[in-house]
Amino acid sequence: MRKVNFAVIIGIMLSCIGFFSVEARAEKRIGIFMFSEEVRYLDAATAFKARLAEAGFGENKVTYFTENAAGNKMRAAEVVKKFAAQKFDLILSLGTSASVPLCREIKDVPIVFSVVYDPVDAGITQSWKSSGNNTTGSSTLVPMPKLMEILKKFAPVKRMAVLYTPGEKNSETQLRELQKLENTAMIKVIPVRLTKKEEVELLLPEVLRSADSMYITGSNLVNSQIQSIVDMSTKAKVVTITHLEDLIAKGVLLGVIADSHDLGYLAGDKGIKILKGAKPSSIPIEIAKTNSVLLNMKSAKKGAYTITPEFMKIVTKKVE
Repeated sequence: MRKVNFAVIIGIMLSCIGFFSVEARAEKRIGIFMFSEEVRYLDAATAFKARLAEAGFGENKVTYFTENAAGNKMRAAEVVKKFAAQKFDLILSLGTSASVPLCREIKDVPIVFSVVYDPVDAGITQSWKSSGNNTTGSSTLVPMPKLMEILKKFAPVKRMAVLYTPGEKNSETQLRELQKLENTAMIKVIPVRLTKKEEVELLLPEVLRSADSMYITGSNLVNSQIQSIVDMSTKAKVVTITHLEDLIAKGVLLGVIADSHDLGYLAGDKGIKILKGAKPSSIPIEIAKTNSVLLNMKSAKKGAYTITPEFMKIVTKKVE
């Protein structure tokens, strides 16, 4: 009977264990943190994954761990702590309210953000060319002069109410940018401060009596009450405009937008570079190369707005 060489068997077993351990370590672990389940975040995440898959980082090479703060800042803080304890190769953060606390807390893992309006003003990065830290990403920033130009082509508006929430960096930034354009655009900007959802029903009737247009910022509180805002504004025949595509689908009349899918794809490009060894600070932050003009046809009909043939020529997409 042949003797079994246990030393050889043990050696083979250890080699196999070592092999599989290397294989396990070769798999990339990517965390995805979105502030809520807004369509723009979901679209960007889908495009990000698709871009990575195109570059060879498909499901067999990457394990994704997705968390959603459900629009709650306390929950967001919990997710940040959870992510900080994980050993991720990369984190994708979606939305300013998710990206700010995440980037503030986690400094030793590359972070790619997307659907963030102004990362510099939000304190995430030092500049658009280089974050100066462990982050890079893509931005929803739309040039406000362009937005004002589109609005005035639609109607000769004179007074614009801006719904914003203090503490939400993106909405504060948009308000400041619009205020800077008051003189050149000849549109009076009226800040409307909203800190809780009950204020929408209380404040909006008076706002709608004094404004002929309304800008919908990226405030999560404002977005959560968008149906009431749209219904009241349309009834008052006040033109609503935004830079967010999913809010057009919910009834906002006009949009000058950067496509969320394109932004997620751009974020994917940056993620690929990082996974191949590049430092986030060496990768510039990008905005969408083109902006689309959207028109919600149902809201246009309900509000009985007059839409000229000339304006329809610049509409990129009609939302039915």
